[in-house]
Parts: sequence; C-alpha cells; structure tokens
Amino acid sequence: MANISLTTKTSGSGPGIVLAHGAGGGIEANFGSLIPLLAKGHKVTGSDFPGDDTPLDLDALADALVAEAATERFTIIGFSLGTAVAVRAAARHPGRVTGLVLAAGLARPDNRLRLALDLWSALLAADDRDSFARFVLASAFSPAFANGMPPEALAPTIEGIAATIPGGTAAQAALVGRVDTTGDLAGISVPTLVIEATEDLLVDPANHRYLAERIPGAEHAQIKAGHVLMLEQPEAWHRTVLEFLARHDL
Repeated sequence: MANISLTTKTSGSGPGIVLAHGAGGGIEANFGSLIPLLAKGHKVTGSDFPGDDTPLDLDALADALVAEAATERFTIIGFSLGTAVAVRAAARHPGRVTGLVLAAGLARPDNRLRLALDLWSALLAADDRDSFARFVLASAFSPAFANGMPPEALAPTIEGIAATIPGGTAAQAALVGRVDTTGDLAGISVPTLVIEATEDLLVDPANHRYLAERIPGAEHAQIKAGHVLMLEQPEAWHRTVLEFLARHDL
C-alpha cells in the first residue's frame, strides 16, 4: 500500500477538526465558507487529495488524512467521497477520531452512481471539459437551483467549472466506484451526524440514509439541496454542523 502525499493547511486553535473533501472538489471548494467559522474555536486541518491520477486506495488515503492531522484527537467532517474516507479513518484509528459529520455520503456506490462515474471517466479521458462541466451542473445541483439560474448565467458557469476541474479528479472518481465501508459502519462508536441532501441527483439520498440507519446512534439531519449542499444552502450547512459540534462538545 503506497504512501499518499497530501497538501495540508491548518487554521485556528482548540479541539481538532479534520476535513475530508469530495471527488473533483477540494478543501476550499467544499469547506471554504465553513473553515473560518470552525477556526473560531477549533484547530482545523484541511488536506487536499493528490493532484495527479495515481490510483488511490481507501485505506491509504484514510491513513494519510489521519497522519496530517494537527491534533492527536479530532472530529472528521466528510463530504461525498470524504464520508467513506472518514468512516474508514474512524475504523482504522478509533483512538484518534472523536466524532464524525458525514454529508451527502455513501458506503458503496449504487448502479446510478456507477453510471455517472463511467460518464465522468469517459469525459475526463477525452478531455471534454465542456461536456464534463455541463454534466456536473445538471447532476451535482438540485433542479430548483439549476433551473433558477438566469439563462445568461449558464454559459459562464459552465466555463468556470470547465476551467477549474482539479487535478486528480479521475483518480478520485475511480476510488468512489470502489469504496465499500459497509463492514465498518456497525463498529462506529463516536457521535455521528449524517446530513442528507434531500434533492441529491448524483448520490441518491437513500445512500445518505443508509449511513444513518447503520451507524449506531447516528443523528440524521436533512438539508433541502442537491449534492453540493454547501453552495446551495450555506447557512443551513453551517448551522447544522456547528450545532452538532456544540451539542457534543467536540
């Protein structure tokens, strides 16, 4: 199992928080608005996954994330792929993980997600960034959000997505297609919040609820948004995470 090199930044002071981002995302893209709020009372570690397409292994990625943590013990906030990384980290390092927040996540991909990942892979391999961006806009956001955009905003939004596809997206998407943390869930014993994005077209909300149903004592919250819930409903996202951390003194 090869070592994985991450790019890490820390901020704030206090109890530890480790962030785990989604495939094709990044710490700033997925958590940028939340980090300043967390850093008011926590030591926050944000590690970007590798920026090349070297194949990824879930165990190695979870271990690398834990190794980068700025504190000995910490809560992990995971989004999408990051939820599987967070669960595996908790399973492999139970003495260090004190809590979990799992947003728009999955234990293993269903058939619809596998089909979407196949399309991601094909478009990335063909370097068809425009079509990739169109698919992301249509699938990663709720119908209400996408349809609520002014028509004149569509083209620049698509251009912006196409211009900012992070390196490593193909490898991260391939890892999503292989993850399976179903065997880890029953052994999770730390306070856990599962956040369901109720309008998610990319990772069906049934996958979010599966985590809540199978992690003992997990709390379940809903945010009416598509997959990228932090962009659609930032205030609800911030409030839901911060209230959970305060409630459990994490």
